[in-house]
Amino acid sequence: MTLLLEPDPGAAEAYRFALGTDVTILDSVPSTRRALSESRSEVLLVIGPEIDLPSALEIAETQRLERPEVGVVLLRHRLDVTVLAQSLRAGVREVVNPDDLAALGEACRRSLEVSRRMLGVQGQEPSSTHGRVTVVFSAKGGCGKTTMATNLAVALAAGGRQRVCLVDLDLAFGDVAIALQLLPNRTIVDAISMEGKLDEQGVRNLVTPHSAGLDTICAPLEPGEAERIPVPVVVELLKVLRGLYDQVVVDTPPAFTEHVLAAFDGADAYVLLATLDIPALKNLRLTLDMLDLLGYPRDSWQVVLNRSDSKVGLSVDDVEQTLKCPIAAQVPSSRSVSASINKGVPLVLDEPGHPVSQAIRGLAERIQDAADPTAAPASRRTGRPPRKLSLLRRGRS
Repeated sequence: MTLLLEPDPGAAEAYRFALGTDVTILDSVPSTRRALSESRSEVLLVIGPEIDLPSALEIAETQRLERPEVGVVLLRHRLDVTVLAQSLRAGVREVVNPDDLAALGEACRRSLEVSRRMLGVQGQEPSSTHGRVTVVFSAKGGCGKTTMATNLAVALAAGGRQRVCLVDLDLAFGDVAIALQLLPNRTIVDAISMEGKLDEQGVRNLVTPHSAGLDTICAPLEPGEAERIPVPVVVELLKVLRGLYDQVVVDTPPAFTEHVLAAFDGADAYVLLATLDIPALKNLRLTLDMLDLLGYPRDSWQVVLNRSDSKVGLSVDDVEQTLKCPIAAQVPSSRSVSASINKGVPLVLDEPGHPVSQAIRGLAERIQDAADPTAAPASRRTGRPPRKLSLLRRGRS
């Protein structure tokens, strides 16, 4: 966790964006001293420009003597030789202009790395979280995949009781930002420059907060940017997210792209969506066959029937017999779903008692109950190496 001492709420929010979401904002020097003394887990303190220099330097000098692993980053509007010299003597690690948020993020990243080395945990994240990754997938468009992913993420967050990150991996036409009424300043495209060195601070610069406990990483704003994102970036991103969040939910496009298969390889659970129509069920049957072929264990599948009460001549029993797989959740049809999409508020938040909300919360509970923090991702539990690339090559020949 990062401590940010800044009495101006507007400025604090701007700095928090550069620092990420796991930030505690403090508005006074006494509250900062109290926070540092009560918890020994914080290793980064950012002091805003509104705090007078003597007070800021006093805090830094105290930490240098009592807890040298705590890095202090000082924000000053005027950077002159006198300020830099005094800061250096007091033990401040970095002095940054508050108008340069990118430089602030880099300074904090460097400070965290120094702290980790001092603590003897170089290359590890300070968090002990080993979260679970759930991929939401349907091989046919129009099945309500993004609606399911957004509501499932909200249900898992449970008002802040869990830390959840929703990743929009529909790189060309992702709708998570629209569905949640978000205006992201950063998207997954910004992870490209961090390939090979993506860390906690880098991820915090990518996320767009939504509600208590829920962050998002949005798809590119322009469809053409999707081609710029290499598969290793997705692999690296999910690995870092697993260490920062309790649950990671991945929304996907309706196709087995290399990015999607990379997400499948790093996932623990798979929410597989279909509706009561023959094309959707056919595609789901092919998806299950593909998962069998790739060696993903069946106990990690959560087959969900969306709009399950539609009167179209097919029953749930017919579906289970066709798929030879049990249905984990049945989500009924409702006009309220479309209304919530247009409002940009997930139904789970807007109408918690709605039957659709109850069904999705039930699915979230199944996923939560299956959580085992000691287990490896499902694809690695089979004991066989991933075979997706050779399959993709065959499909292209």
